[in-house]
Amino acid sequence: MPTREEAIDALRGVEDPELGMDIVELGLLYDVEVDGARVKAIHSLTSMGCPAGPMIQEDMQNVMSSLPGVEEVEIELTWDPPWTPDKMSDDAKFILGFG
Repeated sequence: MPTREEAIDALRGVEDPELGMDIVELGLLYDVEVDGARVKAIHSLTSMGCPAGPMIQEDMQNVMSSLPGVEEVEIELTWDPPWTPDKMSDDAKFILGFG
């Protein structure tokens, strides 16, 4: 069974194609829950109208499904709390020119 940290590390391979950075660095990944062979990722998008949303979710599904021991994957999209640039890592803020 994967650990929470292994799942988060795997999700670093999921990129927001519009910003060219992974969802973890962008602060779009809010939480990961691992319960045996079941993994759930809770995430947001940069905006409600994000055209890349379905592709990001498909990539998340594929990455987590490929982890050894994972039999069930749930992806939950949330808008609470809304994403803001403050959620980005310091590296992402620097690269994208925020503060």
